[in-house]
Amino acid sequence: MSRAWALVGLLWVAFCLNYIDRQVAFSIFPALRQEMGFTATELGWVGTVFLWSYSLALPLAGKLADRTDKRRLIAASMLLWSVAIWGSASASGVGSFLFWRAMMGITEAMYFPAAAGFIASIHAGATRSRALGLHQSAQLFGGAIGGWYGGWSADGPGWRTGFTTLAVAGILYAFVLGFVLPKTERTDRETAGAGTMWTPAFCWMVAAFFGYCGVLWMLYAWLPNHLGERFGLSMTEAGWRGTVFLQGSSFAGILVGGFLGDRTGRRLELAALGMLLSPVFGYFVFAAPAIEGSIAAAMGFGIGAGLVMSNLFAAAFALVGPGRHGWAAGLLNMAGGISGGVGMLLAGYSKDSAGYVGLLTLIAAAGMLIQARRLPGVAAPSRS
Repeated sequence: MSRAWALVGLLWVAFCLNYIDRQVAFSIFPALRQEMGFTATELGWVGTVFLWSYSLALPLAGKLADRTDKRRLIAASMLLWSVAIWGSASASGVGSFLFWRAMMGITEAMYFPAAAGFIASIHAGATRSRALGLHQSAQLFGGAIGGWYGGWSADGPGWRTGFTTLAVAGILYAFVLGFVLPKTERTDRETAGAGTMWTPAFCWMVAAFFGYCGVLWMLYAWLPNHLGERFGLSMTEAGWRGTVFLQGSSFAGILVGGFLGDRTGRRLELAALGMLLSPVFGYFVFAAPAIEGSIAAAMGFGIGAGLVMSNLFAAAFALVGPGRHGWAAGLLNMAGGISGGVGMLLAGYSKDSAGYVGLLTLIAAAGMLIQARRLPGVAAPSRS
């Protein structure tokens, strides 16, 4: 058991670097405006082009994760996305920067289905929600560190130097994972003769995750910029406040949600509860007149997000079976990525017209309507 948790720890570091690399760009928006002439709409594309390229690559990545050695996919993904962020550091204009963001999305897509399937295979019993939730928590720390690091590097040594440093660290760690992680066998043969995974329960899960991630990625991408503009913060302070409270509360939600999911087996219900609460708090993050209210709402959003992160994938794996873990993880992340890309892009457009509040009001209402319905035909998932 200790070895299984140590392997989760190794992957935690990799996933943390994954999110640092994708998050740093959101804290240097003012620098991109000044240096490359990005418009508000083009800044929206910084997140959208990443998420859409990431999302479109996920189904193939999930298939590969079920049919090949997951260790190789994990190490190769980290090596290639580190090369992509190095390319971002050398970008000369809007087009080249967005190109390397797309390349980062494609290469990072290889990681999560393989890593989630790997963890599910070594934590097959009543520790699965906690193990997957712990791995998911890396994105919170990575997001917080990336939010601070991006603003700090832009204010200090320069964002290009900061990006290059991250690239070198990722390349070195990719070689570590390639040597340390154990080899895994293909699992697609386990699905031979099995029924379709496209049950009503799984389809509804994909649809619900699609709606939820639209709000999630708006906060990830635009909260630092919102705090900076509305409350007069520097890039460093806005990047820190726009990530640390949101990510810290999400980590608390993961700890509570993972424990409850493994203890009660009600993983699907806990994930649905998190989806119901998150859009409501998401609205108040941007509507609050004072920074204290905005941060308090971000913390409430984070608690709901933690319930989702610790239980959604464990519930999905119980529905589809062991031979389709990578495929299921890829499909769910694809739905969430497409929705998140749309959300970030619309936030960029609405910034110069209707603004954040009107947009998030619609999203919060739609999320409440969807989550008020019960998932059809789903019993509480088993504790395995």
